[in-house]
Amino acid sequence: MSLQHKVTVGYIPEHFSVPLLLARDHEIFDNLKLSVEFIPCPEGSGRLISLLKSKEIDIAIGLTEAFVRGLCQGDDSYQIQGEYVKSPLCWAISTGYGRDDIEDEADLTKCNTTKVGVSRIGSGSYVMSYVLALKLKLGESPFEFEVLHNFQNLRASVNKQTTDIFLWEYFTTRKYYENKKLKQIGEIYTPWSSWVVVSSRSRDLSPSLGLFLDGLQRGIQYYQEHQEEAVNYILEHLDYNSKTDLQQWAKRTVFSNNVRLVDFQRNIIGTKDVLRLAGVVDNEDDVILERLHEGVRQ
Repeated sequence: MSLQHKVTVGYIPEHFSVPLLLARDHEIFDNLKLSVEFIPCPEGSGRLISLLKSKEIDIAIGLTEAFVRGLCQGDDSYQIQGEYVKSPLCWAISTGYGRDDIEDEADLTKCNTTKVGVSRIGSGSYVMSYVLALKLKLGESPFEFEVLHNFQNLRASVNKQTTDIFLWEYFTTRKYYENKKLKQIGEIYTPWSSWVVVSSRSRDLSPSLGLFLDGLQRGIQYYQEHQEEAVNYILEHLDYNSKTDLQQWAKRTVFSNNVRLVDFQRNIIGTKDVLRLAGVVDNEDDVILERLHEGVRQ
């Protein structure tokens, strides 16, 4: 089959990516005559934003808060096209297994300085640490940050005690609690839908972008109709080993029934408001609103 159009897509190789990967493996994109190059980014959403800025990818699927934060701060390298996952994301708060001085998140209020590991400045793990600080009423500059790029380095850092805590998606982290490699001290949910699809603004992506969104929607539909296959795929190809955990995750996770839609008030304005309260963005509100309207497809 001759594929007439081509895009490069960055994604985070976690369980949330399974509808995308099933669409790839079942040739859904090929059947739409779209050639897709897949770029895994285990470092997270901050890395996806960097690749969009450097024009190395055309499309990315990542965490809502990271992309909204970028838009608020004036990043015009991408535009949010729609929601990928409608349900909120549960972030686990982890420390080293042997850290007896940190038993729960309330202990962070007693520390003079808490050093937080993040994948990148501006990533989801960075933004959610501010949401945690807001929850704990720790003030505007509560933490010191160390950029560690990926989940493996974050886990190592809390056990070496070069950092005190880090935040990462709960089900990705859970097995490390069970095998006593990490200790969970709390969890926090995003007050917005958790994942969005964004596209580069550096070049005209029509009609490839529309074809990709069509294929992604079909991948979600395939996932919904073949959840047993999806769970087994995650167990075989991604870093998970508990079928029970994945079945619980599947019950809690709601993928979008229209990846071309964005709930602007809840997921864009709502995210912006939390970021402002957390001290993550500080521009004038009228400036931010203009940036958001330009940066979100409506």
